[in-house]
Amino acid sequence: MASIFCQFVRPDKLLFQGEVAHLVLVAQAGELGVWPGHAPEICALGNGVVRLKLLDADGGDTINVIVYGGYVEIGNDNVIVLADHARRSDDIEADVVQKTKDAAVARRDALPAGDHRRAYYDEKIEWCDLLLAHA
Repeated sequence: MASIFCQFVRPDKLLFQGEVAHLVLVAQAGELGVWPGHAPEICALGNGVVRLKLLDADGGDTINVIVYGGYVEIGNDNVIVLADHARRSDDIEADVVQKTKDAAVARRDALPAGDHRRAYYDEKIEWCDLLLAHA
């Protein structure tokens, strides 16, 4: 059976590396399925769930990874996902994420309206909301 070699990277670590049967990306324009033999392409990731389908020999499970922005390069049965933020769905601790969100809301709200630093906290809050929706 044909496969795709996938590397899934976020800024602080390699999240996944190995052969997959296929994967479904969340791109800016919607979902994008990638099977062996896919044409070369580079696209921007959206916010949502990337689904990695493991080979039958590896159990055939699906690994769900929550992503928030980034890019993907597809070519020669290789896929490199460079995500701004990424977390496996089975690695979300809802109570920790909620505390992080609460702290970000408090810090954002302590800044005056129009302060450009509020955008950092807005993004952090959106990331936490995305994780909580998939916890």
